[in-house]
Amino acid sequence: VQLQASGGGLVQPGSSLRLSCAASGITRDYYAIGWFRQAPGKEREYVSCISSRDGNTAFADSVKGRFSISRDSAKNMVYLQMNSLKPADTAVYYCAFTTLYYCSGLKSPDFGRWGQGTQVTVSS
Repeated sequence: VQLQASGGGLVQPGSSLRLSCAASGITRDYYAIGWFRQAPGKEREYVSCISSRDGNTAFADSVKGRFSISRDSAKNMVYLQMNSLKPADTAVYYCAFTTLYYCSGLKSPDFGRWGQGTQVTVSS
């Protein structure tokens, strides 16, 4: 499985950005794709997740109501729509793959394949 994240950039507070995760090499029907982020000097943080089985989603409390996640199964794409961005959202964002097909309670070690990351900077 290979993942490639894209769509990052420099935006002003309050702006929106959509990240994309292109997945390839997935041969199973059920799995989940997650988004994580890591700011300088901080640990990697879980952001969101979507299950291929039923489209079930999950979000970190810090992004609930501002971020949404979606998938295009035909294109093997997962999107993270980020609205009302704050400087605290500044980080490198990674998408990751897990063979688990649910999102509840998942953490970084549950994901076995990672993309290369895309930088999101929110600054005025």
